[in-house]
Amino acid sequence: MDILAHGLWAGLGLAWAHHARPVNRRTLALTVALAVVPDVVQMLPLLVSAVWSADGWTALKSYTMALPGHEPPPSPWLAALTHHLHCVMHSALVAGGVTALLWLWIGRLWIPLLGWWSHIVIDVFTHSADFYPSPVFYPLTDWGFDGLAWNTPGFMVVNYLALAALAVVVWRRRHGART
Repeated sequence: MDILAHGLWAGLGLAWAHHARPVNRRTLALTVALAVVPDVVQMLPLLVSAVWSADGWTALKSYTMALPGHEPPPSPWLAALTHHLHCVMHSALVAGGVTALLWLWIGRLWIPLLGWWSHIVIDVFTHSADFYPSPVFYPLTDWGFDGLAWNTPGFMVVNYLALAALAVVVWRRRHGART
């Protein structure tokens, strides 16, 4: 799924949950941030490369907007680095380890981690085997589920229509309770 949609799903999810259990703005902001962090971390080497190479911005745009199997090939070292960052940030084992350590440290689930978890769960089903499948069991394996390609036009339309519908439901739920 695209970065913006990850943030919107996390934010709307917490807005929905706010009805049952109030969530403060800081928690909301941290949750949305952690929902987009996995893709941002993976893109950092591409951004750095874009700054330092002559055709970097054009290559970055081509890479991020490409349909599965049609993305331009990055240099071997850049491909390896982005691949491993993708694997680490999309691994349920890594997220589980971080969640367990934080739980031991603070004695409870740290709610903003739900943003990261939502990112992983969504990406498992919205990345095809051709375009960054989510390796949920990394570092044990690079295997990833062959889901729907998020960047196809039909999926994008359905995804944003679903986000708009949820936003309307959340808005009506919040404002309907005041009248």
